[in-house]
Amino acid sequence: MTSSFLRKFRILFSALILICFIIVFADFKSLVPAKYIDYLLIPQFVPSILSFVSLKSLAASGFIFVLLLTLLTGRTYCSFLCPLGIGQDLFSRIGGRIRKKFRRYGYKKPHTILRYSILAVTLAVTLIWGIYMLTLLDPYSIFGRFMTYFGKPAVLGLNNFVSGIFGKFGNYSVPHVPVRGFQLAAYTIPVFFFLLVGTLSFIKGRLYCNMVCPVGTFLGLISKVSLLRIKINEKTCTRCGRCAVRCKSSCIDFLHYDVDVTRCVDCFNCIQICPEKAISYGVLNANNQSEPVTEDAGKRKFISQVILLLFGFSRLAKSQDKETAPHPSKMSTVKENKTYPVCPPGAGSLESFNKKCTACSLCITACPNHVLQPAVKEYGLIGFMQPVMDYHKSFCTYNCNVCTEVCPTDALKPLLLDAKKLTQIGKVVFIKDNCIVKTEKTACGACSESCPTKAVYMVPYEGNLVIPETNQDICIGCGHCEYACPTKPYKAIFVDGNPVHAAAKKPEVKESEITSPTEFPF
Repeated sequence: MTSSFLRKFRILFSALILICFIIVFADFKSLVPAKYIDYLLIPQFVPSILSFVSLKSLAASGFIFVLLLTLLTGRTYCSFLCPLGIGQDLFSRIGGRIRKKFRRYGYKKPHTILRYSILAVTLAVTLIWGIYMLTLLDPYSIFGRFMTYFGKPAVLGLNNFVSGIFGKFGNYSVPHVPVRGFQLAAYTIPVFFFLLVGTLSFIKGRLYCNMVCPVGTFLGLISKVSLLRIKINEKTCTRCGRCAVRCKSSCIDFLHYDVDVTRCVDCFNCIQICPEKAISYGVLNANNQSEPVTEDAGKRKFISQVILLLFGFSRLAKSQDKETAPHPSKMSTVKENKTYPVCPPGAGSLESFNKKCTACSLCITACPNHVLQPAVKEYGLIGFMQPVMDYHKSFCTYNCNVCTEVCPTDALKPLLLDAKKLTQIGKVVFIKDNCIVKTEKTACGACSESCPTKAVYMVPYEGNLVIPETNQDICIGCGHCEYACPTKPYKAIFVDGNPVHAAAKKPEVKESEITSPTEFPF
């Protein structure tokens, strides 16, 4: 096919995919249901492989769809479905608008040794050490971190700006939402890859895809035997070089009528720019001049319908507010002795979670109560940027299981809400010497009031004062008590993580001793 329709379709389709991903990661009101997010995540290559390995089910084999798509059409995944690849196209276009020379790519020899070395090292490290290196280079995870660390705060900033303007006119229809940051060290990797990928795409087009990205390199190998590909008709080509100048992958050697299919991402810019219509997309025969096959309209229609499903929105329940508590006048002195970090419900164990999580940050941005934070030192180097419960910043809402529903790799297994309420991810620990009931002889009870299972309750202490006591058997480790505790810098009550998640006992529901009269007394 030589029509420019291919390029227009690619731009429209990839724009829809990018918009959908931006909505998912920037959704600070939890409007998008988890089941619709799953549709978008199915064809993401690395998360799908990890999910398939974990579940051993064809239901999690979106990567097979990507492999078959590559065998049929070449590296269309990189242009149509990969959010990082689509984002690179956007940066490249901006660069071209600013300085025209950025649009003039020209043919470049492939960085064969470098890209295949990175692929080999990534596979070797993944098999021997774990998925940490794969996590760093996975294009979906890089995009997810960028949106979580920078994209969503920008959306919140815009929302708050509009809220402030509306508020001056007495209109409070747009609520103000606080912008919460992460630990400074957690920004190092996202900033590095933002600068690396952004700069390369701004100046060199798809250089990151074809030099560093292990997914792009792997799919490039498969595309060598793809059925459909870009081809040059030697009889009509005048070697004007326009195709090479516009090729963002720098893979068209027009002097030898050759297209490096391992680097070609099927952007179709060359078809659109060729004045002789000598470049087409179709089946390659022995003479390199066959008529291209007709488009698979049914496939395009199916993919379009799936994407349209992403625009069905519903509102999730809002999180609870923080309990009020007295303000202590003294600083606490006993440090919280946490032996293990608290990983999210559905993880099963720290070991399993660290092996499967790609640190894509989707659960972090989806968490309505913002308790999930990127880890810095909690898991060690292997778990850098993976989500960890930070109960100093917030708590895990009792009636919420969003993180288990959106995880694309099965690092967090789906949990029914009733099962989540009985999953013990950590155990409560009380430090009496930090409690203001003892140190300041002040009534408090914030931890007991906030505990959803009543694993923390009050017992008599001195005079009319009562002090917390705990029951670890019914504690689920939600961290509400730790968040509510007013002592600083160390909490008087905290949650110590379970290295292997356990089942908590179901709390007893006692009937009230107060009986209501059967008739009104008046």
